[in-house]
Amino acid sequence: FKSQQGNSEIAASVTADRTHRLLKSSVKDKGTIALKFVYLACGAGVASFLGASCWMCTAERQAARIRSLYLKTILRQDVGFFDTETSTGEIIGRMSGDIVLIQEAMGEKVVEFIQCMTIFLAGINVAFIKGWKLTLVILSIIPLLVVTGSSMAMIISKMSSRGQQAYAEAANIVEQSIGSIRTVVSFTGEKKSIEDYDKSLNIAYKAFAQQGLASGFGLGFVQFILFCDYAFAFWYGSRLILDEEYNGGDVINVIFAVLMGGMSLGQTSPSLKAIGAGLAAAYKIVETIDRKPEIDVYDTTGLVLEDIQGDIELKDVQFRYPARPDVEIFSGFSLEIPRGTTAALVGESGSGKSTVISLIERFYDPQAGVVLIDGVNIKKFQLKWIRQKIGLVSQEPVLFATTIKENLLYGKDGATLEELKAAAELANAAKFINKLPQGFDTMVGEHGTQLSGGQKQRIAIARAILKDPRILLLDEATSALDAKSERVVQEALDRIMVNRTTVIVAHHLTTIRNADVIAVVQCGSIVEKGSHSQLIKNPSGAYSHLIRLQEVHQSKEQDAMINHDNSNAIGRVSLQRSPHRLSTSSWSPAGSCQSPSISIAYAFPSGVAIQETRNIEESSQSKENKKWKDLICYFKTNAQRDVEVGQSDPEKDVPVLHLASLNKPEVPMLILGSISAAINGVTFPVFGFFLSSVVKIFYEPDHELRKYARFWALMFAILGLGCLLIEPIQMYCFAIAGGKLVQRIRSLTFAKVIYQEIGWFDDSENSSGAISARLSTDAATVCSMVGDALSLVVQNISTIIAAIVISFTANWQLTLLILAIVPFLGLQGYVQTKFMNGFTADAKPPPSLFSPTMSTKSSQIDSKGNMGTTLGQELLAYEEATQIANDAVGSIRTVASFSAEDKVINLYNEKCSTPLKSGVKHGIITGLGLGFSSFVMFSQYSLSFWAGALLVKDGKTTFDNVFKVFSALSMAAMGVTLSTSLAPDFAKVKSSVNSVFKIVDRISKIDANDVSGTTLDNVKGDIEFYHVTFKYPARQNMPIFQGLCLFIHSGKTVGLVGESGSGKSTVIALLERFYDPDSGHILLDGIDIRKLQ
Repeated sequence: FKSQQGNSEIAASVTADRTHRLLKSSVKDKGTIALKFVYLACGAGVASFLGASCWMCTAERQAARIRSLYLKTILRQDVGFFDTETSTGEIIGRMSGDIVLIQEAMGEKVVEFIQCMTIFLAGINVAFIKGWKLTLVILSIIPLLVVTGSSMAMIISKMSSRGQQAYAEAANIVEQSIGSIRTVVSFTGEKKSIEDYDKSLNIAYKAFAQQGLASGFGLGFVQFILFCDYAFAFWYGSRLILDEEYNGGDVINVIFAVLMGGMSLGQTSPSLKAIGAGLAAAYKIVETIDRKPEIDVYDTTGLVLEDIQGDIELKDVQFRYPARPDVEIFSGFSLEIPRGTTAALVGESGSGKSTVISLIERFYDPQAGVVLIDGVNIKKFQLKWIRQKIGLVSQEPVLFATTIKENLLYGKDGATLEELKAAAELANAAKFINKLPQGFDTMVGEHGTQLSGGQKQRIAIARAILKDPRILLLDEATSALDAKSERVVQEALDRIMVNRTTVIVAHHLTTIRNADVIAVVQCGSIVEKGSHSQLIKNPSGAYSHLIRLQEVHQSKEQDAMINHDNSNAIGRVSLQRSPHRLSTSSWSPAGSCQSPSISIAYAFPSGVAIQETRNIEESSQSKENKKWKDLICYFKTNAQRDVEVGQSDPEKDVPVLHLASLNKPEVPMLILGSISAAINGVTFPVFGFFLSSVVKIFYEPDHELRKYARFWALMFAILGLGCLLIEPIQMYCFAIAGGKLVQRIRSLTFAKVIYQEIGWFDDSENSSGAISARLSTDAATVCSMVGDALSLVVQNISTIIAAIVISFTANWQLTLLILAIVPFLGLQGYVQTKFMNGFTADAKPPPSLFSPTMSTKSSQIDSKGNMGTTLGQELLAYEEATQIANDAVGSIRTVASFSAEDKVINLYNEKCSTPLKSGVKHGIITGLGLGFSSFVMFSQYSLSFWAGALLVKDGKTTFDNVFKVFSALSMAAMGVTLSTSLAPDFAKVKSSVNSVFKIVDRISKIDANDVSGTTLDNVKGDIEFYHVTFKYPARQNMPIFQGLCLFIHSGKTVGLVGESGSGKSTVIALLERFYDPDSGHILLDGIDIRKLQ
């Protein structure tokens, strides 16, 4: 591949001597010379198109493969890897940020590097043919250039690696904070999260600034070496001419060929910088990809049987967790569970009960001893096959941010709807699922936040039932359920446990009374074992002790309730037809004043009253139970919520001044950097002027040659010294400004995100994975506007102005003619930018993702002409894929237990397919743009020599002036082409800026950072819900409360009871002010909590 700059310079060097003679002696060949340039223009256009499009398409595809392979490798790792060596935030940060750097290093930067190296090799070849002696002298600088370039690449790679590590830590903070946003908010930990995030950003900024300084010194030193080499080459060439060893044409050819090749070698610095950053980013990723896990789910070797019977035995097991090697969990632990029986493990927290589950699932391998299934060491089985025979319901229910149906399909991929309904029915989940407007297609939210704890647990149980395992592991599977649901689910579990080997980690001892064997675990050892009836006979046994402790605990709770009744803390709960505010007293049927009570108004169609007393007749209690069931049904009906489909506003472009305001503190650095860039921009036109002047002196008499050779050699050395001084200043200043902008945007965006109301996070598009991806990619893209684009724009403007001044001074007619072609280059840049805007709209989600609701309709072309996308295909692009990876990695034990690695990978690749296609289209469009640019540039050269020949013939100019105009304007044309080649970055910047400021400019509906509002000197603690109506933002068509009234006296304890999903936790969420009611008031000491700070 031949670069535009290299082609122009070699063309100038090869034709300079011949054109000098042709223009003076004969003009009849002017058409032939011009036609050859047209042929060269066509060839350069095709070469540029193929070079850019092929490599960029290749980079896009390779980046997609690396993402998929990296995720696949992560999912195949043993659980101990996640305990000790990595975190979800780090993994998502590398997938979002590091792979982008790798893609850049494999794409256009490779094209630039190959172009420059090709020019270098071609130049050296021509130079040796024309004059080997002068070539060897000039090439003496090559070792110095290689040492300089490699040293710079090593330094940049090291600094880039340090910065990427800091960004990985920052991404982990984002994932933890957003993933646990309710905990962060409830403890007012926003500032702590922001401070930790800013610490990581500050480390990354310092590495970025040091990288800019190193790049500046490296590039400046390379240019200094080259210009000094120019100086020496011209002086030594003049000596060879004086000694009559070479003629002027030979010297010109050798010098131009070698030095232009050398300059191309020096111009590999930006490519080496990007490649170095890509290598640094790739190091950790490749290290992970090459890592061979001790427990490999993709290992296809191992024993595969038709089925297993279900005999389990842990024999003399010794085990320590990889993250805590100094803490011994088991030392000689043994347990035997015959097929088809149920074994329950009880004991204190931390005794090792859940560790038994982990060892049977083979999340870990014991350090000594064996785990046997049907008498075979579990290590000898094919891991994926044996895990398919084991069903697990964990202590904490893990759901993925997708629909209920998709979550269930993790249990059995390809299951029919009838099978899903049957499993849900067995798990007591069918009733609440059917009441949801979208049923099994209801989105559960990140970590299942759209469902209650009990609902999530029942979905998890249904998922395990669907797997139809031979071995069932229940790690406190009913711990999140209320008493009624726990009883019903336990009955379902009892049914499905028949003929299955079941291991239960008990939450309530009453649920394991029917277990075939109960093992009491203490400090990693079994201290007692037997059935319930056997163990209870030993009053001094460990099991009996646990039973008594639980009975005492329950007795204390009952006594506390009785004491509350006696002290009239809760006299009566009444549900009345007409909502009204309840006072501290209420009337009795006899009309007498009763003790203080709590009343709840629900706007029922008919009145219901529940009177709580200590002695109630059975018939009365039965009636009350019926009314309570009616109340539960009402609660459950109103607890189901669905996603509201809303229409978002069209994208609004953010003014450039809005972005510039974020860089206001760095204005001095930007001014100094711009001045340096402007001075640096003059270098190439001045260099062109020097070249045109030097070409002339080789045809001067000897005394003139001696005189001017020394003078121009000195000028080239001074030019090189200027580059050595200016380049570090320019790159360091813009590195500081760009680094600060990235730091400020990341910090400001994260601060805005973490202070958003909880309802904003209920939207699945504002999940921790998506937010982390935006912070990584958008901020880096915006930085390119300051760090790279602004610097080059200022430099190129200076180049163009200087070139025009020099050209007009030489010959204004030829200058005007050549300038007439420049608008074509501008048109090419405009067209390319518009195409790239279309691509960017496809590859990024529209700003509607930053609102609490999202539209299920296809977005249309907005008023600005930006292209819209279709939801489910192009809407979320890589962010949706990132969220899939985030869920899978964050729930690695669930993924592993269901052998769902392939399902996750296929889903991830499916989500990546749309942006991959857009990326390929992006590469082809970019290639077309660069090809068109190359064609226009060389067509300009053709016109320049044809018109110059005519002007020389008519005596209106000289060859020297023609060459000055050509050299100066060719440098300016290269500057224009360089600017337009940045069009893809400008398009990405536009989209990223809009994406960032959509968050930054959003005003939180509940802002914990707002210092306005009332603060109470002393909080008494009276709480009142007054006519509260509420619907979750994500499910506006499902009311939770309709006129809720509730008064809680200060210092008193109130219990909220009811089925899972009845609205109990919603009361807590409203008190914490995670949400605000749609109407009504929530009062603290008589003051609306919305008026409090």
